[in-house]
Parts: sequence; C-alpha cells; structure tokens
Amino acid sequence: MVKLNKIYTRTGDDGTTGLVTGERRRKDDLRIEAFGTIDEVNSVLGMARLHAADESELDAMLSRIQNDCFDLGADLATPEPETKPEWEPLRIVDSQVERLEAEIDRLNGDLEPLKSFVLPAGSPLSANLHLARAVCRRAERLAVALAAEETVTPAALRYINRLSDFLFVAARWANDKGRAEVLWVPGKSR
Repeated sequence: MVKLNKIYTRTGDDGTTGLVTGERRRKDDLRIEAFGTIDEVNSVLGMARLHAADESELDAMLSRIQNDCFDLGADLATPEPETKPEWEPLRIVDSQVERLEAEIDRLNGDLEPLKSFVLPAGSPLSANLHLARAVCRRAERLAVALAAEETVTPAALRYINRLSDFLFVAARWANDKGRAEVLWVPGKSR
C-alpha cells in the first residue's frame, strides 16, 4: 500500500529520482521518460472524463484505464532485477491487454469503416481522447527505445500499443459514434 506523508523529500534536487527498486536514475533517463509520459496520458484521460458524464459506458472504461495506467507506470518503474526480489513486482498482465481489445471491438462495432483520416477535433471528449492518443504514442516510442536498451515486459509494450488503438476508436465513438467526425480533406487549404 502506498502511504505518502511528506510530498517533498529534496532527494530529487540533484536531478535524480527513485525507481521502485530504490535505484536512483537521472530524471531524463528513458525509463523515467517512459513512465512519466504514461502519467501524462493518465492526466489527459482525467481531462477527457470531465466531458464523459453522458457516456457512462465509456467513462467506466476510461476509469479502468486510468487505474491500469498506474499499474503500467509501476511496471515501467520496476526494472527486471538481477536477483529475485523479496516482493512481487506489479506488472501488466495479458488479461488487461485482452480487456482493451474487447473494449475496442465493442466501440468499433458502432462505427462505420473509415473513408478518410480523421482530424483530432469534434466534441471536447473526442478532442481530449485524441490528445491522450498522441501522448500515448509518444509513451510507446519511449518504451520501445527503452526496450532496445533494457528489459521491458512484453505485456507492457502490448498494453501501450493497444491503448493508443483504444483511444483512437474511443475518440471516433465520442463524436456521435463517428457521425460528427471531422475528416481530413487532402489539399483543402491550397
């Protein structure tokens, strides 16, 4: 259980932060960047949910995803130890990825196939979901770069990839199930 009594510790004043293992890393380390960007995704999802009051099914999905983002952050903040730890690290599991896939299929079932790229616009809910998707894609790029240097759990990488897919479909769905999408018109402003 997490218990935070004191918010500032001054231990990060030297430009480092602690991982779950206690190891200190520079704040611009790829691992820190990756889980920090997942935190950004979670924050944007919080903004999106401000506009989801009339969409209880989608809001429930987003609520679960916000909790998953903390699991994902913990996964990314816990490098594979050289020796077996005394505690079980929190990791993303396949069932979390599978749930995202089922939710993508559920929302996508209400949508017509795409005939053009969509612009990240429309309703406030949709626009915020598109922003979360773009930040999630950045998190994925960082996690892939990290995986080239250190071990990243495969389920975490799959979850991030599937999350951006979910956010794209959810953003389309939030625009009146695709009927109010703003479509890209190639060369329109020439």
